Amino acid sequence: MSDAGLVPVLRLAETAGLHDLLEAQLGVGSPHADAKATTVVGGMLAGANSIAGLDRMRHGGMSRLFGGVLAPSTLGTYLRSFTHGHVQQLDSIGAQVLERLAAQVPGLLAGAENPGGLALIDVDDTIREVHGYAKQAAAYGYSGVRGLNIQLATVSTSLAAPMITRARLTAGGEQRRRAPRRSRTPTNNRTPRHRP
Repeated sequence: MSDAGLVPVLRLAETAGLHDLLEAQLGVGSPHADAKATTVVGGMLAGANSIAGLDRMRHGGMSRLFGGVLAPSTLGTYLRSFTHGHVQQLDSIGAQVLERLAAQVPGLLAGAENPGGLALIDVDDTIREVHGYAKQAAAYGYSGVRGLNIQLATVSTSLAAPMITRARLTAGGEQRRRAPRRSRTPTNNRTPRHRP
């Protein structure tokens, strides 16, 4: 079983309330949305980086380990139904699961529990190119690429590698939002005032 290590990881996620939070807070109008989301999470943990890559969750004896594993085409339809608001809901769910995991797993971030310890927080953004005109929140950013702008927050210590604590999809290009308000106002459309 090549991805049998998913069993304890997904069981830990279940004890942290992942399924309950998905069921209660994710407003995607799809039957068995929590099972579909969990399959996507498991596929990503197993190395899937595309919808087609989620097929690895159906290989070998995986269906005996996990109930409700769905075809990539079904998962793709499910993921395409997400709006920007659904992504924000997932962001909130992820933060709650991480908070619960920190309470359940002492030393999740080794070194952070020491009173004199130092934790480094890094907030950065990245753009992932997208194709198609119907993508919500896609825009041309500072890189000149049409894509989704994602802000990542990581925390690390001298004993622990960086851990992503928040990943937030932001609407529109970061350059436009950072620009001062007056630089976004077109000046060439203003008509000069004529005084008699």
